[in-house]
Amino acid sequence: MSSRVSSKFSVFLLVFFLFTALAPLPLRGVELPLKAESAILMDAHSGKILYEKESHKILYPASMTKLMTLVLAMEALEIGKIKMNDVITVSENAASYRGSHIYLAPGEKLTLRELLLGIALASGNDASVAVAEYIAGTHEAFVDLMNKKAAELGMKNTHFVNCNGLHNSEHYSTAYDFSLLARAALCFPDLLEICSVKHYRIRTETKRPFQYDNKNKLLWFYSGTDGFKTGWTEDAKYCFVGTCYRDGLRLISVVMGVPVPRGHFSETQILFNYGFSQFSFQEFYKEKEIVGEVKVGKGKTNKVPVVPEKRVGIILSRGEGKDLNTEIELVPLVNAPVKKGEVVGHISIVKDGEILARTNLLSKDDVVKGSFWQMVKKVFRGVATK
Repeated sequence: MSSRVSSKFSVFLLVFFLFTALAPLPLRGVELPLKAESAILMDAHSGKILYEKESHKILYPASMTKLMTLVLAMEALEIGKIKMNDVITVSENAASYRGSHIYLAPGEKLTLRELLLGIALASGNDASVAVAEYIAGTHEAFVDLMNKKAAELGMKNTHFVNCNGLHNSEHYSTAYDFSLLARAALCFPDLLEICSVKHYRIRTETKRPFQYDNKNKLLWFYSGTDGFKTGWTEDAKYCFVGTCYRDGLRLISVVMGVPVPRGHFSETQILFNYGFSQFSFQEFYKEKEIVGEVKVGKGKTNKVPVVPEKRVGIILSRGEGKDLNTEIELVPLVNAPVKKGEVVGHISIVKDGEILARTNLLSKDDVVKGSFWQMVKKVFRGVATK
């Protein structure tokens, strides 16, 4: 973005802030200087849309597609179906993919982690297919998983025909749908860690060394950026699904159909600049912070600590946030056995009697049923204290 455009945009933000600081979320009628055909800015915590431009317009996602491939790989890792250090033998089919690739050879062996880095950093079409085949058996079977996951996430205007985003008229999505996928991706810390690596070398002890250089250039010059995935084809133009975290506020952005080189980065910056200048996040409790306890009946222990399902907080327009309170409601008693993660209440963020946000409260630990003799001891202990 040129200094002249940057200066004009800074003035725009200052004037906009003066007139809208007290407006409720989300701010409406905002016009940002974007050339993207479609764009969206979302609060990752609540899913609130902070800005959108034709966000449901159906377009080609190009290599942004690979974010779904990474999410499905993370899910397979989570359930133990695959492991990061698994050694994968590259098929002839996977090695045949060109365009953006990491020069895989048929029969070559790489670890899953090396291939995932090849997807996230170098946008390897061949690496994507190799991982897809390893997880699902065939590329086609993996694509079925992609479409099932899209439906599960509510990506109603998305259809995948491949795992890498190579152009196909039946392969499409929207900025809004990819913001939903990005929220799902944030559930996997390992995915963020991989996406935030700037450089990675493979085959270092062979005659075919190769270095991945992350195509997400915001990692170098926009503080707080740690994901996700760029995209480009002649039909899709420049695309980017990204995320950035500053001062407790995590934003998700998607731009699609940007007509100029590197424009997907400058326009993502515009979205992030707007988001961080206009909004803030007020946190009350961290995820898994103990906020109380619930009595347990018929259990080996009499009480179980209670923690939030996720961090308790709310996104606000700058200047708001006064007179906010939290209210905790817990079940009076839960009988054993109690499972870790069982919902035992909720915590609400309240202003002037109105509930602005609500988060489930969960049991922190398992509580097994007490033995017969433990129950007898509890009865006698209760009688003795009367």
